[in-house]
Amino acid sequence: MFESLTEKLNGIFKILRGRGTLDSETVSAAMKDIRMALLEADVNFKVAKKFIAEVTERSIGTQVLDSISPGQQVVKIVHEELVNLMGSQGSRLDLEGRFPAPVMIVGLQGSGKTTTAAKLAKHLTTQGRKVSMVSTDIHRPAAREQLKILGEKTGTYVHCDDRGDNPVAIAKKALEEARLQGYDTLIVDTAGRLHVDEELMQELAQMKGVLNPPEILLVADAMTGQDAVSVAQAFDSRVSITGVILTKMDGDARGGAALSLRQVTGKPIKYIGVGEKTDALEVFHPERMASRILGMGDILSLVEKAQQSVDERTARRIETRIRKDGLTLDDLKEQILQIRKMGSLREILDMLPGMGQMKALKSLSLDEGEFVKTVAIIDSMTRAERQNARIIDGRRRIRIARGSGTDVQDVNRLLKNYEQMKKMMKKMTKGGMKTLSRGRLPF
Repeated sequence: MFESLTEKLNGIFKILRGRGTLDSETVSAAMKDIRMALLEADVNFKVAKKFIAEVTERSIGTQVLDSISPGQQVVKIVHEELVNLMGSQGSRLDLEGRFPAPVMIVGLQGSGKTTTAAKLAKHLTTQGRKVSMVSTDIHRPAAREQLKILGEKTGTYVHCDDRGDNPVAIAKKALEEARLQGYDTLIVDTAGRLHVDEELMQELAQMKGVLNPPEILLVADAMTGQDAVSVAQAFDSRVSITGVILTKMDGDARGGAALSLRQVTGKPIKYIGVGEKTDALEVFHPERMASRILGMGDILSLVEKAQQSVDERTARRIETRIRKDGLTLDDLKEQILQIRKMGSLREILDMLPGMGQMKALKSLSLDEGEFVKTVAIIDSMTRAERQNARIIDGRRRIRIARGSGTDVQDVNRLLKNYEQMKKMMKKMTKGGMKTLSRGRLPF
């Protein structure tokens, strides 16, 4: 996400950092380039204009700190203004004081409402809430069936009312059932259209009147740029949305919607969708996002992903084996699977400061298949071979390659790197998961 904008901004900052002093002319030229970069990223024109005015005023009028260069000072100012642009602090859902608390999911057809509803249900469940869902979309074929399937995947109860033909009545009945069954949260997936129309808005307004939800969340496609902002304005004017969930952020190289929404609508971005899996929903943190835009990484989000995905007991067991020089290929496989739970390799590296902008990483998507290949090779080994790789001779390597659908060279490379990894990790004072998180991968 933000790949195009990040590249342009880093190019501008590189020039600024190379100057010993900054005068008003240099700053003005840099701001002109930043303004163009924002507009090319599909940021709202008025938002970009205001942003540049504030950064320019602070850059020229501020006293440069002795500890950092003028160029670094400008980067600091841009970072702070980006944070202000996106809302300063993250905005949490307000679900207190209602039992159950209804959450209406609204948006246009095709924006990903149903999938997002399931993602949100899973996220809230991990936060300790008891969640149920209901689909009130009687127009789109198989809409309710889709939510049922997603409910099964996420372990979320879905209220079923296949005979109902009144969306408002379905929502009201689901709320009553949720109260009787002890659910504290009800996620209501509403119908969408290909465009904003009066019938849709009337239906949503009636549902809002019946449910009186503390949260009405608009699901908007980040890749539509300023169209997403326009849609947010339209929905807010009719049903007063409380926040936005931006989907497909992982596929949006520009980022105009994320940078414009708060300023144009006054509504916070509460979550972002970063993939198709049911756990690919992240809380939106303006400060962290600003750091990622400027190529500074996002260590806090990376740590949170690790805490959610990495099994602590397994990590400790592997650490103990490393200390005793007993790391096996089974342990290596376990490490790879743990890393895979955290997301794609590119996504993880993008969160490390400076790593996301390295040109060598642009083709890393090709290396994602190495995870699968490595696991396949290990799975083709016998238990004795996985526990003691030294017994794997030439004949065994041929058999392993055939069984895994790979070449003998692939097996040789894995075993060679595995031995090197054992030596390297033996020297580490902490567990192997930290070694992997630093990008030292065995392939």
